[in-house]
Amino acid sequence: MEKITFDQLPGAVSLLHSRMDSIEAILENLSGYKPPEPDELLTVEQCAEFLSISVQTVYGLIAKNELPVMKRSKRCYFLKSELLNYLKQGKKKSAAEIATSIEVYLQGKRKGGK
Repeated sequence: MEKITFDQLPGAVSLLHSRMDSIEAILENLSGYKPPEPDELLTVEQCAEFLSISVQTVYGLIAKNELPVMKRSKRCYFLKSELLNYLKQGKKKSAAEIATSIEVYLQGKRKGGK
């Protein structure tokens, strides 16, 4: 590997940058890769629309500390990704998932009891 001098550094960085752009373009074409999008910031009204609930319900959930919220200057903001995680936490298990959980639990008890 060739050593790069201080004078050659700007050219080397430029070359690396162009190669990274090429790699990203190849990845996009091969696998539908897209760079991650920045998280979307929502207002109370947008949050209510996203969750399909009323604005009053949003404020009620904020008061109960149930919704992940950021407050600044008497305004509330929400990250869309955090709201999605909030919804996922309320997911109920299917009968098959419950049966699997019970079986795993019982197997652990059987091994520990012997």
